[in-house]
Amino acid sequence: MTTTSRNGDKRIRVGIIGANPDRGWAAQAHIPALKSLSDDFEITALSTSRRESADAASKLFGVPLAFDNHQDLVNSPVVDVVAVTVKVQYHLELATAALDAGKAVYCEWPLGNGLKEAETLAALAKKKGVLAVAGLQARSAPSVAYVNDLIKQGYVGEVLSTTLIGSGMGWGPRVEPYNVYTNDKKNGATMLSIALGHAADALCHCLGEVRELSATMTMRRKSFTITGTGEKSRMNTDDQVLVSGLLKGGAALSIHYRGGVSRGTNLLWEINGTEGDLQLTAAGGQAQIFEMTVHGGKGAQSSLEVLPVPEKYLWSPPQGASTNVAQAYALFARDYREGTHLCPTFDDAVTRHRMLDAIETAAATGQRQTLR
Repeated sequence: MTTTSRNGDKRIRVGIIGANPDRGWAAQAHIPALKSLSDDFEITALSTSRRESADAASKLFGVPLAFDNHQDLVNSPVVDVVAVTVKVQYHLELATAALDAGKAVYCEWPLGNGLKEAETLAALAKKKGVLAVAGLQARSAPSVAYVNDLIKQGYVGEVLSTTLIGSGMGWGPRVEPYNVYTNDKKNGATMLSIALGHAADALCHCLGEVRELSATMTMRRKSFTITGTGEKSRMNTDDQVLVSGLLKGGAALSIHYRGGVSRGTNLLWEINGTEGDLQLTAAGGQAQIFEMTVHGGKGAQSSLEVLPVPEKYLWSPPQGASTNVAQAYALFARDYREGTHLCPTFDDAVTRHRMLDAIETAAATGQRQTLR
């Protein structure tokens, strides 16, 4: 069925804030994802913080309008949706500007630098009555969508427990110069908020939210080396996070994320039930980026076998690192046109921020936290 966007054209017009021509998540994921869904979306505008980079991005990505400030982009009449793809410490300012302009928003995760900022943005989105979606794209991964349905269909029976082990990939002994900011917790882009946050969102999407939790967080590496320069810098964020607790349905929960890359397990998520078991594995611990393989076994089966993900869970062309962003945008198009709730909204992002906030509080106080 062909539906039209609000401007009468059948394509939704997207303006991207933070479209750095040299590198970054917009170039790596958002732009290829949107271009792969060209029946639904058109990138009509870009903005960066400098005129030179805005012009370079416009030329490189073939986008007609390029601004050197976000205000002109959010006010542009040829933009229906604003994608915020900059560092987390600027999300509050930029998403607020887009919402104030009455535009729909797709804001990268973490939504805010901490729970308070996320709550502020969710309240504003509600007040403005526009579609506001957070980039928790791990739940849109084909494998996660498939597992979500398998759980609902009773593949494992009643869920007894779930275990998640992951490597942060970052937060290890060496860091690229452009990622140094992630090793300072004040910037809001930590292993807890990014690596664990994305994976835990997929887990809760499939199995339900956390009811109560205890946590331990510690900083085992005291320094790291900046790639290319060999310069040493002080680590200022936890590189080990352990969580145990109960989901709302009563299932036991265990999560351990550790910084860097392991020679052993980099992503293992297991779901154990009364009738069967499911397991998702990947080469890297960033569940929102790495393709996950689904394994399952139930009934009389004594071991797991690979369960290929059916084609019906591929809502966009597979494309490496940007696959799950494209999957999320495919759902976003439906939410925008049909008023469905397929994508994680700012309210959903607040729920995830509350969980992360509870982990930090439990680790700092040694007290078990109950989530409402």
